[in-house]
Amino acid sequence: MPDPKALRSLLARYADLRIAAPANDENRRALDDVTYTLCVMTATGTIEDALERADAMLAGAAQAPATAAAVPPPATGTPAISAPSHESAPPRDDSGVTLVA
Repeated sequence: MPDPKALRSLLARYADLRIAAPANDENRRALDDVTYTLCVMTATGTIEDALERADAMLAGAAQAPATAAAVPPPATGTPAISAPSHESAPPRDDSGVTLVA
């Protein structure tokens, strides 16, 4: 299924070009391009079928529940597993570091 936002955009562009009544070559080419793209996006062979299918697709997209994956909550900064505290362990003599109290 094509992106509903892109499909709506193409339908609006098609309507604008149809209303403009293509009087010059540039407008005719633009209308032909939009018509072709709508047919490709809807897997149809005619603009009439493309418009009908686009309407059905958009109606189906509006009724379909959101299928986006759940996003985990943001991290709180607290690690899930805390590292064990070594405060009670005596300093090691082989570390080469002198601890001053």
